[in-house]
Amino acid sequence: MRPFNTFLFLLCFLFISVALSPRTVIAHGGEKHKEKAKTPQADSSRQEPEDSRDTVVLKDVTPAEHAGHVANPGEVHASLADFPHIHPLIVHFPIMLLMIAAAMQFVNILFRKKELNWAVTIMVLVGFVTAYASSYWSHPHTSGLSAHAELVLEQHDKYADYTVYLAGIGLVAQLLSVLVFKGKRWSIAVAAVILIGAGYAVSMAGHYGAQLVHIEGVGPQGKFLEQHH
Repeated sequence: MRPFNTFLFLLCFLFISVALSPRTVIAHGGEKHKEKAKTPQADSSRQEPEDSRDTVVLKDVTPAEHAGHVANPGEVHASLADFPHIHPLIVHFPIMLLMIAAAMQFVNILFRKKELNWAVTIMVLVGFVTAYASSYWSHPHTSGLSAHAELVLEQHDKYADYTVYLAGIGLVAQLLSVLVFKGKRWSIAVAAVILIGAGYAVSMAGHYGAQLVHIEGVGPQGKFLEQHH
């Protein structure tokens, strides 16, 4: 690649990556697994199980537990068990990978580089797997949400579903572009359009996820999340 083309590629890549920078996501997509609360407000106390075979606990970090983390400098790095749910530890992978892959493949319409096509394919593969995992394998159940929070969660779930579907279709398009069509410009363009759709979907899921966390208060210290035992 000549120096000017290299500079142009990096400039386009950085511009699109910044323009499509993701937001934080906290909840889930896919199945309708949230439960309606009997009261509009959540009760942070532990609830008695209706069925002993499926104990539902609304987990909340007590002030004593939180103070223990703050007081002991040796416990600054939280373990996986300290998190109310593993979902936010997984979901940032598809956010980053799918949006960067969309930007790279859009730029690759111009350059048609085999290496870029393969790099995008690998990123989409990992992005699809982690998107599926965060939506279906590690989705937190919610309880006690307000009516408005329920509406926000429905939008988040919808765009999370779109993300998984479009990422899967984009992965197929990438594999066809690399293995069957040998990087033809039109095949790269088709994959780029699909991945841009996936990038938009994951950014919208991230927007509603951030709204759930920072406006509706869903997730921090386990609020409104169910723990099944």
